Amino acid sequence: MVLCGANSYTQKYYLGEQFEMLPERVKEELKIMCVIYVEDVGGILTLEYDEEGNLDFCVEADEGDYLFDEIGSVLKIKQLRGEKQELLESLELFYRTFFLGMDGETGAEGGE
Repeated sequence: MVLCGANSYTQKYYLGEQFEMLPERVKEELKIMCVIYVEDVGGILTLEYDEEGNLDFCVEADEGDYLFDEIGSVLKIKQLRGEKQELLESLELFYRTFFLGMDGETGAEGGE
């Protein structure tokens, strides 16, 4: 499931409809993070949840995009994971709790 993303080719930002209920501050922080990434590196960045509720940084670039910086991409993602660790962990907990029905601390399914 896609949380959000930004595209340097179309100069657009996207937030998944399911996440409109997030606080404005969180939505703004996600937008800034994604847009700065594509401005610095190029290509397309999406933040996507896997089956366990972990957030993955997914990057794509057009085959002929010689301006896309692959090394810069890896470094920028590492930087963002460090700087935004608390935000990213909170978003994973939110997703596991509200979308997967898991106990956020243990990862076990709740409702028993």
